[in-house]
Amino acid sequence: MATTKAIELRTAVPGPRSKEILDRKDRVIADPLSIFLPVVIERGEGATLTDVDGNTFIDFTGGVGCLNVGHAHPRVVDAVQEQAAKFLHTDFTIVPYETYVTLAERLVATVPISGPVKAAFFNAGTEAVENAIKFARAYTKRPAVIAFEGGFHGRTLLSLTLTSKTHPYKAGLGPFAPEVYRVPFAQDYRGPSASVALAALERVFVTTVAAENVAAIVIEPVQGEGGFVVAPPEFLEGVRRICDDNGIVLVVDEVQTGYGRTGKMWGIENYDVEPDLMTIAKSIAAGLPLSGVVGKAEIMDAPGDSAIGGTYVGNPVAQAAALAVLDVFEEEGLVERAGQIGETIRSRMHGWQQRWDAIGDVRGLGAMLAIELVHDRGTKDPAPELAAAVVEAASARGLLLLKSGIYSNCIRVLVPLVISEGELDEALGVWEDALGSVLG
Repeated sequence: MATTKAIELRTAVPGPRSKEILDRKDRVIADPLSIFLPVVIERGEGATLTDVDGNTFIDFTGGVGCLNVGHAHPRVVDAVQEQAAKFLHTDFTIVPYETYVTLAERLVATVPISGPVKAAFFNAGTEAVENAIKFARAYTKRPAVIAFEGGFHGRTLLSLTLTSKTHPYKAGLGPFAPEVYRVPFAQDYRGPSASVALAALERVFVTTVAAENVAAIVIEPVQGEGGFVVAPPEFLEGVRRICDDNGIVLVVDEVQTGYGRTGKMWGIENYDVEPDLMTIAKSIAAGLPLSGVVGKAEIMDAPGDSAIGGTYVGNPVAQAAALAVLDVFEEEGLVERAGQIGETIRSRMHGWQQRWDAIGDVRGLGAMLAIELVHDRGTKDPAPELAAAVVEAASARGLLLLKSGIYSNCIRVLVPLVISEGELDEALGVWEDALGSVLG
């Protein structure tokens, strides 16, 4: 195979223009908005982005999972421009528009939920989660919510309460929302086992919150920020059974696992489990602010008239992009492509794991893959500084990577699913070089 040269580095990273802009940023942008990768983008195309210094990188960050159809996909750009020329905003609940209805029709047809299904649209994943809890509380007439250790569900008050990572997300930002309870999430690498985690969930009903007070259990099929931790099948099946036994709404958070990332359109389709509600966002509109809750009609219809809404929810330009995204998925076979990308990356990662003891685990589903870095395979002592060094070494070589995990010691893949074979091979070669430079 001919070697493509997608990566082109004309300056050191960061280059002088990026540095200049980031210096200006420091003077006028609030300090908490710190920059992870010090390259200022000028334009993006597919799986690459070019910075203001003319350096072109392969992008494995994908806007933190928002760019499954890639940067500036022509179909999406055309749809956005066409809609923007017609009208930008009315508020759907004041003056409605067809795009909202069409997107709902197309999305409800894709979700693995039996019976009548309805949708509602919002701006961000965190809003989808907050509203899913509203739907569940209105339907069950119960207050409490259960979430899991390592979960990430957003940064607004209720979602941040559900989120399970103290630094940087929660420390100093309380008090948090009441009636939220947290239990262990099963995982194969660090534990606990599915049976132990399910026993802990059952025990919560005895020691902490009565089952008849619980409106919803919120769970990710694969924890995103938590380090791409894949829920064991028997664990998710057990959570579904416990919800059924106790009249609890099962909310599956598909914000990061949705849109083909796991090799299925929805992450939960890797399991023999049906959600009651699903939250979706990120890649829904190729980076424009849009999210949704999709679920059983009887739950979606439970809140009172006008109890759900907001000025900007379901913006018509973002929804036009979302319809184009669905077209791209169908025309370019991106769900199948995610499986192929995943097989390629996983085999390379297993090779790296054999070569370097610091790679304690390789895990994920489809193209949603990560490596976890440790100091010792026996103790599994997390090595966040190694992960940070690898990410830095990769960016200096033209590959943009993201960390994750409750210990920040995992490096995850959120590459656009439109990446070419040549670009993928080039990127994995750079990642391997970066690993070699750090791990020896």
